[in-house]
Amino acid sequence: MEFNFFTFIFLFAILTSVLALLYLNFRQDKAIDNSFDAVPDGFSETIKLEDHQKAGKYTKAKLLLNHFEIIFSTMVLLVWTLGGAMNWIDGYWSQRVNDPVLMGTFFVLSIMLIASFIDLPFSIYRNFVLEQKFGFNRMTVGTFAGDLIKEIILSLVLVLPLIYAILYLMNIESIGNYWWIYVWVIISLFSLIMMWVYPSFIAPIFNKFNPLVNESLKTRITSLLERTGFGSDGIYVMDGSKRSSHGNAYFTGIGKNKRIVFFDTLLNGMEDKEIEAILAHELGHFHHKHTRQRMISSFIFSFISLALLGYLINQTWFFNGLGISEPSSHAALVLFSLALPVFSFFITPISNLVSRKHEFQADAFAASHTDAKDLISSLIKLYKENSSSLSPDRYYSAFHDSHPSAVLRIEKLL
Repeated sequence: MEFNFFTFIFLFAILTSVLALLYLNFRQDKAIDNSFDAVPDGFSETIKLEDHQKAGKYTKAKLLLNHFEIIFSTMVLLVWTLGGAMNWIDGYWSQRVNDPVLMGTFFVLSIMLIASFIDLPFSIYRNFVLEQKFGFNRMTVGTFAGDLIKEIILSLVLVLPLIYAILYLMNIESIGNYWWIYVWVIISLFSLIMMWVYPSFIAPIFNKFNPLVNESLKTRITSLLERTGFGSDGIYVMDGSKRSSHGNAYFTGIGKNKRIVFFDTLLNGMEDKEIEAILAHELGHFHHKHTRQRMISSFIFSFISLALLGYLINQTWFFNGLGISEPSSHAALVLFSLALPVFSFFITPISNLVSRKHEFQADAFAASHTDAKDLISSLIKLYKENSSSLSPDRYYSAFHDSHPSAVLRIEKLL
């Protein structure tokens, strides 16, 4: 196996990203310690010190777990690439399957399944130790195992054919170096279909969705939809309490297949007027076309990424530099998916900056169609019930958070 200059660039990018992540975690941990003994200004009447300190302990516990995840995932990435694990799996399947597309499909599937089981201990710890410790976990072992089996089956049914189609296009000689355009079209169509299919067909596999029975709340929501010019395929309550006590709500789907979904945990802790304000916020995202903007941005990013892959697939140094001795379309696909997050690491804050701007716009939309005080009180309850930090480090928040802090959101609404 021959390493080259690209190997050193890859290692430098990994080192830089890991150090940056650990440094940001350290800053966040320190910010929690500095504000641990006092509730931030403006929240002393609505948030008790014990709730504020619980949020601090919860945040610190998640940071500690994240320290291990960062280091462990980096080691796994190095084993997959420079350590030769991918190269070994590639050789294993190449000796047993002659058809390059089928062989590549088995290769990608093997990587996906192994990666899932490697991440399994962290998922178990997160649910049954960390979340359990702070009173959020309501998932049983049976539910956890059932979810895992369902996810594997869905991957085989939905993702496996997609992988085969992508590799088939990558191996058609007649379309030459322009295969990546056809792959981009396939992936984009798949994404659009999933957005339409998910609310009605996939989500119910994991959760029960029952029509909202609270007539007074239903009347409020119907009036809000009429005022804002939105329609939906129904208002549903999801049994989120089956897995967690965290509350949430969302407005999902495209075209006529759109659903309003409330977690049952959210309905139990909010007044009707606060729930209306939360929904108005979600409608604000659709009003400002944030979902469409994110979708278009995703398509543009995938187009550029696949164009780059179209170039790299013909470069031997790319394969050798990442631990693959025999270049192939399936190896290029997996290598690129592993390396891309490393090299695109520092554009993450840009994406989150746009997302936080969208949240402010959605808040403003909600305040214009409901009482801003109701949205404020609902935000305070959400931050309290989810034990979210009220005083995050500004650099950590700028890099990681897709939502502004409670302090900033409420300041904008006052």
